[in-house]
Amino acid sequence: MKPITKWKRKQSAMCAAVALLAGMYSAIAAAGDDHDHGRDHDRASVKHLLLISFDGLHEQDVARCIGANTCPNLALLAKSGTTYTNAHTPGLSDSFPGLAALVTGGSPKSAGLFYDVSYDRTLYAPSDSNCTGPTGWNVVFDETTGIDGMNGGALTHLNGGGAFNPQAIPHALVNGVCKPVYPHNYIKTNTVFEVIKGNVNGARTAWADKHAWGYDWLNGPSGTGVDDLARTEINSIDPDTNTNYIDTYTHTEKFDNYHVQSLINEIDGKDSTGQTSAPVPTVFGTNFQTLSVAQKATVANGGGYLDASFTPGPQVSGAIAYLDDALGRIVSELKQRGLYSSTAIIVTAKHGQSPTDHSKLVKNGDTLTKLLEANNYLDSSGAFGQNATTSGNLNDGTGLVGTGFVQTDDVGLIWLRDQSQVSAAVKTLKANLSCNAPGICADGPQAYILSGPQLADRFGDPSRGRTPDIIVQPNPGVIYTSSTSKDEEHGGNAPDDSHLGLVMYVPHARHAGQVNDQRVSTTQVAPTILRLLDLKPELLHSVAIEGTRPLPEFDRED
Repeated sequence: MKPITKWKRKQSAMCAAVALLAGMYSAIAAAGDDHDHGRDHDRASVKHLLLISFDGLHEQDVARCIGANTCPNLALLAKSGTTYTNAHTPGLSDSFPGLAALVTGGSPKSAGLFYDVSYDRTLYAPSDSNCTGPTGWNVVFDETTGIDGMNGGALTHLNGGGAFNPQAIPHALVNGVCKPVYPHNYIKTNTVFEVIKGNVNGARTAWADKHAWGYDWLNGPSGTGVDDLARTEINSIDPDTNTNYIDTYTHTEKFDNYHVQSLINEIDGKDSTGQTSAPVPTVFGTNFQTLSVAQKATVANGGGYLDASFTPGPQVSGAIAYLDDALGRIVSELKQRGLYSSTAIIVTAKHGQSPTDHSKLVKNGDTLTKLLEANNYLDSSGAFGQNATTSGNLNDGTGLVGTGFVQTDDVGLIWLRDQSQVSAAVKTLKANLSCNAPGICADGPQAYILSGPQLADRFGDPSRGRTPDIIVQPNPGVIYTSSTSKDEEHGGNAPDDSHLGLVMYVPHARHAGQVNDQRVSTTQVAPTILRLLDLKPELLHSVAIEGTRPLPEFDRED
């Protein structure tokens, strides 16, 4: 064989280079749309975004189940994506602010959602359709927001009765006109659903959650952000058992299965009911409650965790196995329909649960509310907000107006009857920090009381009516209840509440299997969703207001 001449070597190299360039051009062209060849390959391949909230999912749950091979489907997703090990909620961990973080990019400061049960000093009672009476209303957007809850009625229908309960809808004076305030009017900022519908041609949006009508706020201020908002109510009565779906975690699985089927229907080109043909949503997702219910169940009955290392008890182990199987069914359907290679999947949680270390549990009753009542910051007999309805039924529209309110779980949100008493109320609270009666059990290094400029900086100005006057974060492990049915709760900012699991799969990711330990906020999920769909994150009002950045790896323009 004759040796290759110098020219032939050069010629071969040039041909190879041309072939390589041609291949690169083909790859770029295949990845791009509408001649936009400058886009990142990962982003260009994303046509659909699936967001899943496994409520209660801690980062430690993710690490444990992957390490023990008890969540093989989540492990496969992590192997193909990025696991964020240091993700946290933005200050409060109730379902409303937790989900708002994921879909608005904002904290309660801009989104205006502090809890599903809260207070607003500017609103009028549901019965005050002329806005002529006093203001200050205890806003309750939960299971009673559906018409089944009217007059304290039984929640007999899975869809909440099929309409809003007018007794749950307060009023506001807007430009001199008295208008009803539905949940979508109550949120102060737009959502990813609205932005995507308004900026992606032919986009369709869908979501399923735990309250049929209280989660109407996902539509955003337009009221039309979600094309297919499944109306499912977890507190409704299952006719097969004559109990609601949260009496035990295995019953909650039945409820969550409705949501699995909704997603499968949507992946199959139908609406959430499976009855009507519809395009596969551009952005869609759901919430799962099974793990949360298992975590709250008492340790004596197999709920919660066995130790401070997040070793799951029997119910939590069962719940994680169920959720992983549900995830597997959803991913399998995406693959079967040829959508896995064009669908980004985000698995995270609205909130965690506290305390996972049962030895830290303190249930002295609602000592915070009792202390406020005893010192005349609220009515001494509890006659405030929806605690004092004419019928005795919560949220039947006959609650007291202008009374202030306190919301407690493992946090205390306080709207005083008289805002001029803030300093006095804080002084009283600080004088009773111990765990001995009448103390509020906030005397540890991780406890704090927020008020004044410090609170306003983090959560907004209370004088505007929506933000609590005082926020009390008790010692981790404290639940302001004497309930014997649960050993964990959420809502506040204890470590177990706020440190969440976050696994993100993006098709054709260049760094599959990556673990990122930078501290991130769940608010960064929303701008990341827009970035993946090649939209400006600043189209979200909360992102623009709070300067929220996309998650690391997606925090750049291409």
